[in-house]
Amino acid sequence: MRIKYTILVVFFVTLVIIEKENKILSRVSDKLIVKQTPQTPLQPSAFVNILLKYNATFTSLGKDFMLMKRRLEDHTVVRDRTRRTKKHILLLATTRTGSSFVGEFFNQQGENMFYLFEPLWHVEKMLTLDTGGTNATAAAKAYREVLQQLFLCDFSLLESFIEPLPVDHITTALFRRESSSSLCEESVCSPFIKGVFERYHCRTRRCGPLNLTMASKSCQQKDHKVIKSVRVRQLENLRSLAEDPRLDMKFIQLVRDPRAVLASRMIAFANKYKNWKEWATGGRIPIDDDEVRKLKGNCDNIRLSAEVGLKQPPWLRGRYMLVRYEDIARFPMRKATEMYKFSGIPFTSQVKSWILRNTHASKEAGGVYSTQKNSSEQVEKWRFNLPFKIAQVVQRVCGPTLKLFGYKFVSSEKMLKDKSISLIEDRRFNIF
Repeated sequence: MRIKYTILVVFFVTLVIIEKENKILSRVSDKLIVKQTPQTPLQPSAFVNILLKYNATFTSLGKDFMLMKRRLEDHTVVRDRTRRTKKHILLLATTRTGSSFVGEFFNQQGENMFYLFEPLWHVEKMLTLDTGGTNATAAAKAYREVLQQLFLCDFSLLESFIEPLPVDHITTALFRRESSSSLCEESVCSPFIKGVFERYHCRTRRCGPLNLTMASKSCQQKDHKVIKSVRVRQLENLRSLAEDPRLDMKFIQLVRDPRAVLASRMIAFANKYKNWKEWATGGRIPIDDDEVRKLKGNCDNIRLSAEVGLKQPPWLRGRYMLVRYEDIARFPMRKATEMYKFSGIPFTSQVKSWILRNTHASKEAGGVYSTQKNSSEQVEKWRFNLPFKIAQVVQRVCGPTLKLFGYKFVSSEKMLKDKSISLIEDRRFNIF
């Protein structure tokens, strides 16, 4: 009788120990977990192993032990999968901030990356056509929902915004398809017909129309997804993405000196910036003009998003990184390393080679949308294209934005043109 009682006590004590181990494992740090591998599953304690030796004698007790052992091993597998979770990165920017160039840092990562270039272009275009202008609230909701589906490799909602509407999930109208290497891979490359699909060439091969079903399948096979967009106005509107348990969501916000951005837009979008070009050549700049108010609105949106991100609220903790274009242009490899470390995505030799080749070009190739640049020269170039009085207006309406990002004000034409005076303060925005 005493023997049976002893066995019973041992049994319950063992169950308590195993349950405690299970709870401890659920809270164990990543540093301990990283020691385990799929080939070396986490083992129960030595005490449990001794008891398991008596499995033949105490069959019922042994079955319970084996069940506990499997629970521990299954828990290890789940934690191991979590460590290797798929990454989802949204590169946020505005036009003429170098986002296409920085996007290539991820586009060039390799076979395990699914990169999309400006898919929200279709959403903005459709909303503008439907309403005669873009309603900010409606646009924010549409952008968020489309992004969420795309990160989950679902193209169905995006299809509804593509014009003309895809037929059987096949389209010839996806914006800048050739800028997404993942949409030009052999697995998603439909037959090319000479004389019919010549304008749908990809950079690496000739491809016909894009089959979005095939693109979705390809996306599902990749571990990492990165989307580049210049259309999201407020980071706060994307909170549901950060809180979606299906996504390991992170945001990289790319910013640039507003004076440099305006100088670049005046060249790239000359027709839309006629007023600014006229003001540059003469005449007073009306501070209450719609174009000036628009500039202020853009600066405010960028600043407000950055302020939210830099405050690191609980839903954004560890999920936000601010990067200045000027820092990337001056130290491309260093900043790329930081971005990859933040994202948790392997920094491949393929990316490093691309950066080395494309940040030391003797001259820009491909015009204003080129991703091939002598990056260090780009930092100062705008200072010789923008009149001082235009710079003054930008400083007046975008002052808080300039201060937040560490851009120095200029007080004279001479200071603006003097390259020996840096307009970029040394700042560290992110602590990982």
